[in-house]
Amino acid sequence: MRIGLQMLLGYVLVAILACYLVLTLFIKEVKPMVINVTETMLIDTASLLSSIVSQELNSLDQIKKSHLGAAFDHINDSPFNIEVNGVIKNKMIYRVYITDAKGIVVFDSDKRDEGKDFSRWNDVYLTLNGKYGARISRENIADQTETVMYVAAPIKIDDQLVGVLTVSKPTPNMSKILNKGEKHILIGGGVLIAAALLIGFFIIWWINRSIRKLVNYAQQVSNHEEVNLPKLSSPELRLMGRALENMRLKLDGKDYIEKYVHNLAHEIKSPLSSIRAATEILQDNLVKKSINSDNLDEFKQTQQRFLINIERQTERMTLLIERMLQLARLESRVGVNFQTVNMQSIIQQVIESKLADAHLLGIELVVKHNDSIKFKADKFLLIQAISNLLSNALDFTSSGGMIIVDTEITGNFYTLQVIDTGAGIPDFALDHVFERFYSLPRPNRGKSSGLGLAFVKEVAHLHNGNIMISNRKDNIKGVVATLTLKIH
Repeated sequence: MRIGLQMLLGYVLVAILACYLVLTLFIKEVKPMVINVTETMLIDTASLLSSIVSQELNSLDQIKKSHLGAAFDHINDSPFNIEVNGVIKNKMIYRVYITDAKGIVVFDSDKRDEGKDFSRWNDVYLTLNGKYGARISRENIADQTETVMYVAAPIKIDDQLVGVLTVSKPTPNMSKILNKGEKHILIGGGVLIAAALLIGFFIIWWINRSIRKLVNYAQQVSNHEEVNLPKLSSPELRLMGRALENMRLKLDGKDYIEKYVHNLAHEIKSPLSSIRAATEILQDNLVKKSINSDNLDEFKQTQQRFLINIERQTERMTLLIERMLQLARLESRVGVNFQTVNMQSIIQQVIESKLADAHLLGIELVVKHNDSIKFKADKFLLIQAISNLLSNALDFTSSGGMIIVDTEITGNFYTLQVIDTGAGIPDFALDHVFERFYSLPRPNRGKSSGLGLAFVKEVAHLHNGNIMISNRKDNIKGVVATLTLKIH
């Protein structure tokens, strides 16, 4: 099971459990608590009324003529209409009855049980025996929901127990309020679960999105793609991302050194072999000269030819090492200096430096557009990169050919194109032209270091741009090099 689904299920279970506990608490705690509060109010009411009766009467026979009896006779003469939390109250629902010392009802506010024997009911029986008397009974045996709470208090006249006053209240009136509260809690619980699910989905989506970013980043790194560490909002995920980035940099550094050492050894091997062969031949000729000095002129010519070869191979190794050091400094961002540069001036400077070479090779160098624009860049690196593109074009363009330099500004990007009329790039080499030390035979000079285009690529990336090399279309021979730089 996916980690996101596991987290979502866990979150939903926690939300459902929380709602269940709230409802259970309401049923087990709130309802009994309301009943206890109601019972407490009935105790106070019964105690108050019994005290009034005790002080007003000398005998229970006078109860009907007392102020209490008269009040109950007329209490509902003036009906009222009061709304309490959505429940309409239009009459008094309290019932009061009084029994004598034998448990016989002598007064009933509802006038229905007067004369009956209530001595066996707990409220009366327990109170007459000096205990707290209360009970809950069903008014209708067939309906278990129709219950009434009874609470009694003793009536004493001259410190003698003469009877019991009981106050009752039907529980359905309390149930209406409780049921309404329960309904609100159920609705709130449903809203809470829905909100919890939405929040849970959002949190899981957000976590999965961040994890997917890290997974995609790791996959792109494993595929040797150039990618930056994604932005992550969580501190823990940012820490994990930085750990992955540090690991990638260390692995890249190790791989970078291994490739450099391998490629450098491979590239230097060829000129060293040439130098060694030339040296052996020269030594052999020196031995022959000591034996026979008749062909002195021929020996000098041979010596000169091999010395020139040694010089060329030495220059090639020197250039190779210099280019490698230059590329290494660029890749490590050592000595990079961003400043405001004028691209029109840079293009003109590079063109002027290549005019003499183009003239000697019989190649026409044409500037189609040279747009004037200024932006932040490293002037030295741009000059070197553009010079490398022009040098490549000169190397692969035959005498009588043409090289076109064109520029364009599109939005936030500056584009430079170097278009030649050479033979083009073989299909097998198109995917390798930016690899270090990869070089094709040049008609106009010997094999290059194979680092020029790799250098241009690093310069483009340093300026948040790109470099593309492709053959010209529509059966036109030649190559198009497109350097794109972001305008800052």
